Amino acid sequence: MLHPRANAMLAFALPALIIGSASSLVLLLVMKIAAALQQLLWVTLPDALSLGAQSPWWPVAMLTLTGVAVGLIVRYMPGHAGPDPATESLIGMPLPLSALPGLGLALIVGLAGGVSLGPENPITAINIALVAAAGARLLPKVPRMDWIILAAAGTIGAMFGTPVAAALIFSQTLAGNNETPLWDRLFAPLVAAAAGAVTTQMFFVPNFALQLDAYDVTRLSDIFSGAIVALIAIALGMVALWCFPHVHRLFHSMKNPVLMLGLGGFVLGLLALVGGEITLFKGLDEMKRLAADGSYSVPALLTITLTKLAALVIAAASGFRGGRIFPAVFVGVALGLMLHQHVPAVPAAITVSCAIMGLVLVVTRDGWLSLFMAVAVVPDLHLLPVLCIVMLPAWLALAGKPLMLVNRRQPPHDD
Repeated sequence: MLHPRANAMLAFALPALIIGSASSLVLLLVMKIAAALQQLLWVTLPDALSLGAQSPWWPVAMLTLTGVAVGLIVRYMPGHAGPDPATESLIGMPLPLSALPGLGLALIVGLAGGVSLGPENPITAINIALVAAAGARLLPKVPRMDWIILAAAGTIGAMFGTPVAAALIFSQTLAGNNETPLWDRLFAPLVAAAAGAVTTQMFFVPNFALQLDAYDVTRLSDIFSGAIVALIAIALGMVALWCFPHVHRLFHSMKNPVLMLGLGGFVLGLLALVGGEITLFKGLDEMKRLAADGSYSVPALLTITLTKLAALVIAAASGFRGGRIFPAVFVGVALGLMLHQHVPAVPAAITVSCAIMGLVLVVTRDGWLSLFMAVAVVPDLHLLPVLCIVMLPAWLALAGKPLMLVNRRQPPHDD
């Protein structure tokens, strides 16, 4: 009774459901272990040693040891915990299965130790590798790219607790075939993303929203102000982007990954002395604390913004396993709050959302994902028209600019 196109879509529905749910479970497992280890390292251990986690030198010691631990994993685990993360985008080709234990362990240690990176890239890589290997074994006639898309969609849906982000990302990735309608090609990825989101929500509901004053009335002046904020964020991000390959080259001149990552952790600890503990970790919980605490001055918020951006560059360039999207969102929040305090006439909803959009654009060069992150953090429908217009000059400013990736792939470290 169904059209052949419908039959083709239906054939992928069950695998997509399984892949989406499994992707969410892998994410939840990694995050639960990392949270338990973080509690041990930052609360239980300092209390047991009567040091107090508020000691200014505790972050320096902890991040240095975290760097050494990740360096040992990269050097001695099979597969070197995956490729150099500075050369990889969010969605890539499947890794060898032998690299996954090291990659997962390096991610958990980095997240728990306070490194300024998120889980998105390694989790996506792990799920893609697992799904591609299982798919090649169980259904070898299905193209490998189909498995990659389903695993990535399921992981993105699980991370954000909604399939919307995956739909936006893949609407441009899969939009090149005129013979097959876009929604036919999106059907299976949306099923996987929805399954991942529902599975995640069975355990907790991801909430990125900040408690800011509601944006009730659209004003023409806010469009101009938002465009200026987005361009400021892009200019700041482009400075980090310019520094990124130079910092990467400096760290990778040290052939020993233990020394390289140990030094990277030490520098991150020193940055924490400048910006405070709020600049540690992936940044999602910390950005809510930053927005809820109205005691930060303009100079303090500027210090936090620059420190977190520097920590993002150092962490990504020195070889820590993690993603750059979530810390970029924190930088956008801190910058937006600072600009709102500096010019209170511009609503915080405008400054924060436009700063997030600008920073995420620099890091990902994905307009849909940048728009989604801005709306996820400042969820106000009145902002949508403003953000869509502000996106245009922001995208023009970034046209032809390099990506935040190091093109030259590093050879594996010698054992």
